[in-house]
Amino acid sequence: MDALDLARWQFGITTVYHFLFVPVTIGLAFLVAILQTVWLRTGNAAHLRATKFFGTLFLINFAMGVVTGIVQEFQFGMNWSSYSRFVGDVFGAPLAIEALLTFFLESVFLGLWIFGWNRLPRLVHAACIWLVAIGSALSAYAILVANSFMQWPVGFAVRGSRAELTDFGAVFGNKVALATFPHVLLASWLTGGVLMACVAAWHLRRRRNVAVFRMPMRLAMAVTVITGTGMLFTGDNLAKVMVQTQPMKMAAAEALYETAQPAPFSLFTIGTLDGSEPIFSIGVPGLLSFLATGSFDGKVLGINNIQAQYQKIYGPGHYVPYIPMAYWAFRLMIGFGMLAVLIALVMLWLTRRGRLPENRWVWTATIWAVVLPFLANSFAWIFTEMGRQPWIVFGQMKTAAGVSPNGIGHVVTSLAAFTLLYGALAVIEVRLLLKYGRQDPPPEQPATEDDGPLAFAY
Repeated sequence: MDALDLARWQFGITTVYHFLFVPVTIGLAFLVAILQTVWLRTGNAAHLRATKFFGTLFLINFAMGVVTGIVQEFQFGMNWSSYSRFVGDVFGAPLAIEALLTFFLESVFLGLWIFGWNRLPRLVHAACIWLVAIGSALSAYAILVANSFMQWPVGFAVRGSRAELTDFGAVFGNKVALATFPHVLLASWLTGGVLMACVAAWHLRRRRNVAVFRMPMRLAMAVTVITGTGMLFTGDNLAKVMVQTQPMKMAAAEALYETAQPAPFSLFTIGTLDGSEPIFSIGVPGLLSFLATGSFDGKVLGINNIQAQYQKIYGPGHYVPYIPMAYWAFRLMIGFGMLAVLIALVMLWLTRRGRLPENRWVWTATIWAVVLPFLANSFAWIFTEMGRQPWIVFGQMKTAAGVSPNGIGHVVTSLAAFTLLYGALAVIEVRLLLKYGRQDPPPEQPATEDDGPLAFAY
């Protein structure tokens, strides 16, 4: 491996690792806000205990997300300084807004929520966690704007060796960001829902604190089913935008080498490593055409045709991403996500009308389903970034041109340090979640007058 390969590995490891926490933060903030709102409406102490219990898990994950997120900012200057010099004037705008506005909103009201128990009126206190949830979603959009510039650069002009921002509205209204945001938001809510259901299932399987955990598990499963269904529609829209902006990525997702009309979507394929010669395939006729064009008889350009077009536009070169990675990442993303939805749908049925399943395998499947959305999210980002290759900024800068002119020793050192650091943080995160996830929820507290005349006491 050379310095470019190691720099890509380092950025991939740190980014995918950080993104394990992002959807949980967004999803749990939303679900905890719902739990607290339900408690305000019903006055049921069990819902208050559930709010505080899952609020603790949310805070653990939030703290770990902040720690791992800080490293991402340094990545650009360490191993991708050439890229940073080129896009800094554009890329810096959404990153600055995320840090100075949305994260500030998120962290300030999170502090008020943490320390506001028994101090703030209950409606004001509940509003704080809703503002945290809104702030986390806005933070996600700002980051997606930055990433979308890499996928479909707009609102800029190249002056000398730098890309300079010329249209703020175009950058923040990038059609890739607008299509990606609802998909990521739904995926985050699904991830938070599956995690909440997993923890609740662990307690319910042992018939512990049934009154506290039954409602959160039903809520989490319902959110998982609803958001998973919604992702089918947002994913369909995102695929069509992807065909408009990066047709090579869609062709790579299907390993479609020759233009087809209609184009099938293969569910499973066995063939050569590059996918150019399939030996056995199970496919759905016309489905890829529908994903790409909205018509089951639509025309989808193949890899070879797009490669020839790109050579005319961008000059000689190889513009095809690594096909096996794009092909399987796309399917694993969909497969793991839909499997989580299926488990949630089954559990919703089995827990209807006060029921709790007796079969231990049902509970085991629900608990272990927690890994599914994390796998789906990771493969989604791998597909998004690997499918764009060889570009770091599509059509403007290749990945090889964006790497820092460091020696291989610098990259090896930073890669080893970050990998060990993130490994240690992973152990800490898992142990904290397991420790607090297995504990009983906080006990019901006696009434006080700290919240004012119109408030319930916490």
